[in-house]
Amino acid sequence: MTVKPPLAVVVKGWPRLSETFIAQELAGLENKGIAFDIWSLRHPTDKKTHPLHDVIRARVRYLPEYLHQEPMRVARAWFRARQLSGFSAAAQLWRHDLARDRSRNRWRRFGQACVLASEAGPEMAGLYAHFLHTPSSVARYAAVMRGLPWAFSAHAKDMWTSEEWELTEKLTDGPGGATFGVTCTAFGARFLKDTAAQPDRVSLLYHGLDLSRFPDPPNRTGSPVFRMLSVGRLVEKKGFDRLLDAFAALPGDFDWHWVHVGGGGLGKALRAQADRLGITRRITWRGPCDQPEVISAMGNADLFVLPSRVASDGDRDGLPNVLMEAASQLLPILSTPVSAIPEFIDDGVHGTLVPDTPADLAEAIIRLANNPDHRAGMAQTAFDRLRAEFGAEAGITRLADQLRSLIHGAQ
Repeated sequence: MTVKPPLAVVVKGWPRLSETFIAQELAGLENKGIAFDIWSLRHPTDKKTHPLHDVIRARVRYLPEYLHQEPMRVARAWFRARQLSGFSAAAQLWRHDLARDRSRNRWRRFGQACVLASEAGPEMAGLYAHFLHTPSSVARYAAVMRGLPWAFSAHAKDMWTSEEWELTEKLTDGPGGATFGVTCTAFGARFLKDTAAQPDRVSLLYHGLDLSRFPDPPNRTGSPVFRMLSVGRLVEKKGFDRLLDAFAALPGDFDWHWVHVGGGGLGKALRAQADRLGITRRITWRGPCDQPEVISAMGNADLFVLPSRVASDGDRDGLPNVLMEAASQLLPILSTPVSAIPEFIDDGVHGTLVPDTPADLAEAIIRLANNPDHRAGMAQTAFDRLRAEFGAEAGITRLADQLRSLIHGAQ
């Protein structure tokens, strides 16, 4: 007999290579007996998927990415949603939001919410959104239409680039307020608790890492070339432009090579920058890769580098899971003390944290290249901390309990 899922999980896009933490969580929730449908605001754009995506059995349902692309579906949803008892209250919330954000995206959020609320079956008992900006808006409007509770998981950009009024109203005790929220860093949890009407509704829930999905760390062999690896989208907050400048400042007699894994909108500009700096021959741009390919690349590197910084619009990383993945392979880490990165890495203990200036990055690279024993010692300490404090199981168990309470409270 097919189990009708009582939970709707709302995500930006599915599947996404850059959001393995969501896939890990959803796979873990299924293992805990949580039944859900995935409602995706966008269709996939990545050409590859991770093996973990194939493990998840949930049905995936795609909302209209742009309302004009499915006008009849949207029109039917609008008509049906208007019959729901909470439609007037949801429309009032939306109009209040629209008065402060007159964007096409705000219209799209409400249209997608109408589709979700009208097409989800009567068994739906709650909604859970990944990211506190657009997905939570859709979940919030749909939840009010259906008279159901909703919850969220907040990460990074969704907190740092959202308007204060929108965060406050999603965390209110009033109509449309989330029943609970989790976030993946203590840095983010403090911020949201300061915003929430009831701070105890927000809790820290590290993604952690399911080490059972990763191979044992490799036995590293020496190489005459110092091999560096970065994994991350080519966007401003990752800081790769400054890393390229750091590479250009390395001594001429230092033999190095850098591999980058990931896509992103700044790819063309960064390649042009590397050409201008005369370092292109020392760089391999791998593009998007699945997780086995990433882990393989980690096995062939001497140093993992992630020069995260605060972007001009306030966006920043939380605690990138890729740092924990590097630690799982005993790959030494060089990063920056931005946001929640120091929650996993103590400088000089579990890795090296320096300011994101080219000079500091270049100096750290040389220092680490010349001290292989120190690199190995920090990598082992990071691995030990990962196993002791950042496993995924405890967090998924807590989240499953919270979602069960959310669902059962509505039934």
